[in-house]
Amino acid sequence: MTIIDNSLDSILAQVGDFGKYQIFIFSFVCLGVVFHSALHVAYVFTAMNLDYRCEIPECDVAYPRFDPPWLHNAVPFSEDIPSKCTRFVPNNTISASSNCTKAHFTPYTEQCDSFVYKTSEDSILREYDLQCDDNLWKLTLVGTINNVGQFFGLLISGIISDRFGRKVVFILGMSICGLFGLIRSFAPSYEWFLVFEFLDAAFGSGSYICGFVMGVELVGPKRRVLTGTLISCCYAIGEVFAAGSAWIVQAWKPTIYILYTPPILLLSYFWIIPESVRWNLSKGRIDQAKNTLRRLAEVNGKTISETSLDNLAMADNESKDSFFQVFKSTTLFLRLINCFFCWITCTFLFYGLTLNSVALAGNTYLDFILTSLVEIPASFVCNYVVDKFGRKWSLSCSFFLTGLSCLVFLFLPIDSEGGRLAVYLIGKFGATAAFSVTYIITSELFPTRLRHSMMGACSTFGRIGSMVAPQTPLLAQIWNPLPITMFTAMAIIAGLLTLLFPETLGIKLPDTIEEAVSIGKDKNKEEQ
Repeated sequence: MTIIDNSLDSILAQVGDFGKYQIFIFSFVCLGVVFHSALHVAYVFTAMNLDYRCEIPECDVAYPRFDPPWLHNAVPFSEDIPSKCTRFVPNNTISASSNCTKAHFTPYTEQCDSFVYKTSEDSILREYDLQCDDNLWKLTLVGTINNVGQFFGLLISGIISDRFGRKVVFILGMSICGLFGLIRSFAPSYEWFLVFEFLDAAFGSGSYICGFVMGVELVGPKRRVLTGTLISCCYAIGEVFAAGSAWIVQAWKPTIYILYTPPILLLSYFWIIPESVRWNLSKGRIDQAKNTLRRLAEVNGKTISETSLDNLAMADNESKDSFFQVFKSTTLFLRLINCFFCWITCTFLFYGLTLNSVALAGNTYLDFILTSLVEIPASFVCNYVVDKFGRKWSLSCSFFLTGLSCLVFLFLPIDSEGGRLAVYLIGKFGATAAFSVTYIITSELFPTRLRHSMMGACSTFGRIGSMVAPQTPLLAQIWNPLPITMFTAMAIIAGLLTLLFPETLGIKLPDTIEEAVSIGKDKNKEEQ
């Protein structure tokens, strides 16, 4: 631990852990997190699959119904759902005055190229003619491109953040993201839409992390868990904002205008929120850091001595040790591989369950909103159970809860909408808790010198899960329960592998590789 952290925490405790100034700044940061979250899941609705059927020119009127009484005669059905892209070939007896009876059609089918939609909902499916199963992969690819953009954006934003500041990445990232999102609504083709989807995600990817850091580090140590939980809740609120907006307008372009215009206004934050105090100190900008702390004390009605401010000096304790030092220890290497799998599983379950919620039998938008809102109680419960029951068992039980819920979901009847939704929400609750505990336990399993690089490596590998998650609807074409079956299997395997981790509750964080390797061993010896 550096001198700067100790003295800064001491100052924050003196001037108020979470006073008026911190609440003011924190509120603006939370607003930015809400916008970031909304943009992150916007593709769920802009690239949403729709309900439609073949148009039957011989039978349909000028303003056709989706389910006319003669539809069974003209279109193949599967489980009371009309085929989207095939119709029965009409025979020579059909005419404009026909009643479209079964006798007017042959048993042979053909593809159609014009469609009747069940609702007035609009997505890029209509805009770029992405109908039929052959084009379903183009809809799911949008989500994958979004996550690939975030993957590359996170790598670059970390470098920019270290060089130019957290505030710059937070504000400019969101503003440029908003700009590219608006441009995307004018994309002349599907390919150009993907290009701006990638750029939008790449520029906005680092904003959440920077916002999280800025919001948490300005409060005292006693309030950091609370503020971290509140920011996680704001992420859920952003998801609800996106779904609510899409529900109201039910058209992809207006949805983009609603979600992507406000982030551009965050440019005003340059004159409202301060730069990270710790970043200023790390760059030797002592005066700027002091000014922020003086302002904090003034607004909170506290006093701060100049002596305390003068003690803000950084001890250069940063290690130059390489990430590859972990390979020297078999224990740490296996622990890292286990962490990789848990991170991939977490992102796969979290985003997979979120994205597939729109495919439940109920209201698409309401199901998504409820699936997002369940993240809020999960975040608060998680903060309690990890200190009560330990990290390892909390994580394992969270995975098992998700796996068991998905398993039960597989055997519930289709017409039990309420029961299926309740079990699905329990699964998302477990996935959210698992995600939160994974962050905690990963940060405690590795030595100080390698902790940051280990977290970065795990987060990077975790993106594999979020990249694959948007493709799970394609699995339903092979076998409808296959996505949920994969969620079940991944969750149960991760729950078992988690039991191989040592318990980290109440331990002193390891500073060396030797201390990290010995986690749990000393406790086992004492119990024996």
